[in-house]
Amino acid sequence: MINLRFFPSKRLAWYMAKLFLLRTLAVVGALVVILQTLDLLSESSKVLAYRSNGDAELWRYVSLRLPQLIAFVLPFGALLGTLITLATLNQNSEVVSMKAAGLSAHQILAPLVLASLALAAVSYGFNERIVTRASETLADWQDANYGPVPRDTGMRPNVWVRFNEDLVLARQVHADGERTELLNLTIYDRTGETLQGLVNAERAVREGRGWQLRNVTRFEVSTGQTSRLATLHWGDGLEPIQFTLAKVKADQQTFPTLKHSIEQLKASGRPTADLESGLWHKLSKPLSVILMPLLGGIAAFGLARSGQLLLRAVIGMALGFAFFVADNFSLAMGNFGAYPPLVAAWAPFLLFLLIGETVLIRTEE
Repeated sequence: MINLRFFPSKRLAWYMAKLFLLRTLAVVGALVVILQTLDLLSESSKVLAYRSNGDAELWRYVSLRLPQLIAFVLPFGALLGTLITLATLNQNSEVVSMKAAGLSAHQILAPLVLASLALAAVSYGFNERIVTRASETLADWQDANYGPVPRDTGMRPNVWVRFNEDLVLARQVHADGERTELLNLTIYDRTGETLQGLVNAERAVREGRGWQLRNVTRFEVSTGQTSRLATLHWGDGLEPIQFTLAKVKADQQTFPTLKHSIEQLKASGRPTADLESGLWHKLSKPLSVILMPLLGGIAAFGLARSGQLLLRAVIGMALGFAFFVADNFSLAMGNFGAYPPLVAAWAPFLLFLLIGETVLIRTEE
């Protein structure tokens, strides 16, 4: 009689989920130790090149690099954990017993999928709360050549902003919230793609919702005349944050923060294709763990004594690594603007979800 429940019994589901989680964590731990050792060997000379650095700075580097490595190897660990778990169950004829009890291939894999869903949720929270902060701190430290990180003075040189159809160049920006000052400002007054005039100002400060320009010189393209003004109110709706946004990196900001930064960058006319791809990849990357039981599921089925268990495990591993290659390629295309951000982040996930289902159905169901 066919068991119509999606999950097997609670005891069996917990047994399989525990096997999967323990093996996944063991593989992740082993991979992280190996990668951290190799990374520290290659980077320790740079850390110690700063004369006052010592063992404490090496341990600080390890503490900042470790979260990045855990986030990187978790999907690989889930894939290898799946293959080890299912191959062991198959070799011990436990899968045969489950199928003899009326369980389908999807019911056998269901506990692993549920466990991987919990792992994906933990991975997302870990990335948002820990990895982003560690990445930002490590990047600042590396920019300072592993020396003391200089205090941010709030000065930004040569900032370009798009406001409506106009282009604005502030050669020096002193960031201080509503007291932000723009020095040596040039406004390219455009209608469509046609330049109507140039406005130069020595200084601009906030005034209401806009800016007060001081010591203004305006050149009219149509007449060729130049006029001078002591002050000029301009730019209602142009926020200071559009001038003060530093270089934004997707891996250094949380999902809500990155989404807000993208909105501000769009308002200032800056390109955001790579950041939008990175935004949606913050969701698709943790969820990729859910694919691993499906892609590695082929190792669970087929008789172990037929001699094809190793071949099935290799096929499952090949499918998993093909997903990682496709995911990185798609994200790179999204960063270049060749793919729309949603497609770049989600297309590999959906494609290999269908591939995994097709392989599972064709081989076992």
